Amino acid sequence: MTLSRLQGLCPSVICRSLANSSYGIKRKSPLQNLHLVSRSIHHPYYPSSKFQRPPLRISIKLFSSLHHLPLRKTKLLNIKHGYQFHRNFWLARLASRLLKVRYLILGSAVGGGYTAKKTYDQWKDMMPDLNEYKWIVPDFVWELDEHIDFEKLIKALPDADDLAKLLPDFDKIGESFTSLKGFFSPGSPGETAFRATDQGYDNDKQFKKISDKEKIDQLQEELLRTQLKYQRMLERLEKENKELRKLVLQRDDKGIHQRKLKKSLIDMYSEVLDILSDYDASYNTQDHLPRVVVVGDQSAGKTSVLEMIAQARIFPRGSGEMMTRSPVKVTLSEGPHHVALFKDSSREFDLTKEEDLAALRNEIEIRMRNSVKEGCTVSTETISLSVKGPGLQRMVLVDLPGVISTVTSGMAPDTKETIFSISKAYMQNPNAIILCIQDGSVDAERSIVTDLVSQMDPQGKRTIFVLTKVDLAEKNVASPSRIQQIIEGKLFPMKALGYFAVVTGKGNSSESIESIKEYEEEFFQNSKLLKTCMLKAHQVTTKNLSLAVSDCFWKMVRESVEQQADAFKATRFNLETEWKNNYPRLRELDRNELFEKAKNEILDEVISLTQVTPKHWEEILQKTLWERVSTHVIENIYLPAAQTMNSGTFNTTVDIKLKQWTDKQLPNKAVEVAWETLQEEFSRFMTEPKGKEHDDIFDKLKQAVKEESIKRHKWNERAEDSLRVIQHNALEDRSISDKQQWDAAIHFMEETLQSRLKDTESVIEDMVGPDWKKRWLYWIGRTKEQNIRNETKNELEKLIKCNEEHAAYLANDEVTTVRKNLEARGVTVDPCLIKDTWHQIYRRYFLKTALNHCNLCRRGFYYYQRHFVDSELECNDIVLFWRIQRMLAITANTLRQQLTNTEVRRLEKNVKEVLEDFAEDNEKKVKLLTGKRVQLAEDLKKVREIQEKLEAFIEALHQEK
Repeated sequence: MTLSRLQGLCPSVICRSLANSSYGIKRKSPLQNLHLVSRSIHHPYYPSSKFQRPPLRISIKLFSSLHHLPLRKTKLLNIKHGYQFHRNFWLARLASRLLKVRYLILGSAVGGGYTAKKTYDQWKDMMPDLNEYKWIVPDFVWELDEHIDFEKLIKALPDADDLAKLLPDFDKIGESFTSLKGFFSPGSPGETAFRATDQGYDNDKQFKKISDKEKIDQLQEELLRTQLKYQRMLERLEKENKELRKLVLQRDDKGIHQRKLKKSLIDMYSEVLDILSDYDASYNTQDHLPRVVVVGDQSAGKTSVLEMIAQARIFPRGSGEMMTRSPVKVTLSEGPHHVALFKDSSREFDLTKEEDLAALRNEIEIRMRNSVKEGCTVSTETISLSVKGPGLQRMVLVDLPGVISTVTSGMAPDTKETIFSISKAYMQNPNAIILCIQDGSVDAERSIVTDLVSQMDPQGKRTIFVLTKVDLAEKNVASPSRIQQIIEGKLFPMKALGYFAVVTGKGNSSESIESIKEYEEEFFQNSKLLKTCMLKAHQVTTKNLSLAVSDCFWKMVRESVEQQADAFKATRFNLETEWKNNYPRLRELDRNELFEKAKNEILDEVISLTQVTPKHWEEILQKTLWERVSTHVIENIYLPAAQTMNSGTFNTTVDIKLKQWTDKQLPNKAVEVAWETLQEEFSRFMTEPKGKEHDDIFDKLKQAVKEESIKRHKWNERAEDSLRVIQHNALEDRSISDKQQWDAAIHFMEETLQSRLKDTESVIEDMVGPDWKKRWLYWIGRTKEQNIRNETKNELEKLIKCNEEHAAYLANDEVTTVRKNLEARGVTVDPCLIKDTWHQIYRRYFLKTALNHCNLCRRGFYYYQRHFVDSELECNDIVLFWRIQRMLAITANTLRQQLTNTEVRRLEKNVKEVLEDFAEDNEKKVKLLTGKRVQLAEDLKKVREIQEKLEAFIEALHQEK
């Protein structure tokens, strides 16, 4: 039946229709160029033959995270096949064409499935490894297997047996070939029809080539559309994932989940770096942990790159001037809100608000300027800043001052060297990632930083090179290949792990991050550098740079953190052993703990001032005040009044001089005495040894607190006015009420006069030299001046003996007489020496006379009560000393009340303020609490804290894996 139908068909029509069909294959079937004998290898009677699948033609394109880049047409890979000479086995050729439809259906099904699988495998291989980014996917995605039964889905799919049923029956195909063998024998009608068909096929070759080319172009366009479609899908999924992640973080932030939020890995790591930066600089342990060090020439755009990574304009800006004056450590981490905060402050700056951004930039600039010491331009003090926000890559970056080639006016002479030393100090860390920023808009030969980076990392194992301002470079550079040489690392001798090209804006400081990102993507979409393959897609945009730097950072962290933890474990053991050997019975108190202990002791000692008895205060005040005013009372009040001729003149002179003294000097002197007494008592409590409990390590601190508290303390200004009135009233009272007070006044006067007489005797002895007993016993002789003074003394004593009521001063004629008498004995003396010697001789004589008068007045209280009527005895000097003594007692009592009620409390308040100020001043504490014991305890505490932080970080790192 089949043969009769074939004979009725026009051979040329059949062959032309078979030749013009494409069957979904983009090139000629290899079977069309094979001889009939060669095609016989497909016969089922040849078991070694296999079904030949048409060769796969695919388009190769690298994967990139760059958005909206134009996709270029790529050449299809052609697979060449060996050419077979044409042979006229027309029987087999006709049979194969008759069965071509069946083969094509089967081949399309099997080949299409295989092609789809291979295309899927190739796309899978080109996709990046996303295992490190599992944290980005929300938790509910990983819980899908709990809600969807994937095993049922797998069972629903057809198995291998069902697929095998779709394959053709090769036995029936063999039978068809046998039946057609006779039909296509030589000379049969089948051969004639086949030859006509073959001739028509050769005529259609040219048309076939044109048709294949058009189909290739259509397939390429379809592939481009498919890639654009998937790219848009990826962008949409990425945006949705970012929003979902933000929503999850916000839910955690509000406490919706019952689980406790753990501190993020990057925050834990940043804390470790902060503690290490405060550790002993000589150990240099802080340089052993990774961080990203951003270095570059001044105005190269390194701060702008960091801002693009942080997605906020957070740094101060200036045109051409140095803005980064100290290292700034920025810790980037993911969070629900885009905020920034300093290490030592609780204020959060909302980076989505322009006023908060301006305040943050101003605060950074203020901190930089405050950290710079007088006479310097840059500082080594690090400013720590944390930035959190959705989608931020977790890492720690340090922005360093820009490297300069020339010191300009206004800079310190050592600015260039200081910047180099700061950069080298950070880059010499073997685990630091160096982000080398190069300005693409200037000649590469003008760069300084590349040489510096080459010195610190000659092999380029931890350096990432970034070329900024590529948009300007493309316009200004005459040869674009020069940019390609830079990115490929062929222009500089510096080596690097990777090379990136970025655009950080148009140079306008008011541009937002979003506008800069749009401008960057738009530039690279239209850039000839990318279209001509001078730059690769994964080497452009700050987004790709941020991903690469973050991956490199965490890789180094995982490789180095455990080794660093082991090093600290050994250091801790050594320090603990040293402490046990040197201070076995003491607690390991660091500087802050020692300060708190000293603070409590000082406050206890201040409180103990309130426990001093009133009697003790008054005794000290009265004694000290009299020591301070006794000279004035004797020399300026008592001696001048005693020179008068009668009691009335004596009392008048005393009253006048006491009034003048009270109005001008006495109250102020009394307040000074009270303040000095308070200081002495405070010092006594502060410095008094406490026996075995006394710790001399606090001595410097206590002394500093005492001095600063006394310096700040000021006595109540109104105290002098009230005290003046009290003293004036006390001195005006002359009524001695009883004999006991009379005797007390006599005793007070005798003690005072004896003390003065003793001092006068000592002065005279120094003037005239030792007497004859000391000269014989101690073999001491007199000097020439002492001999002159001794002769003068003897002459003046004769003068006093002749006139016991002599006045206190020598007359000029008396001085001349004494001088002539001495010259008659061969002693030449100066009149001034005579008067000086007379002062001491008369003073001694007067004091002895006054003491004798005191002794006579012991029985004079009776005459005092009668106002010395009908009595030759006058004891007005006793009354004067009683008035002085009473004034001293009343003044001491008044000052004691002021001390206990007001001044001690004010001093306690000052001490607390001083201690609070010292507690906030670390430099002061380091200066006042020093020694091997303090430093050893300080190191031990730091090492323990660092080790604990590192162990917690390592544990969290393992849990994340």
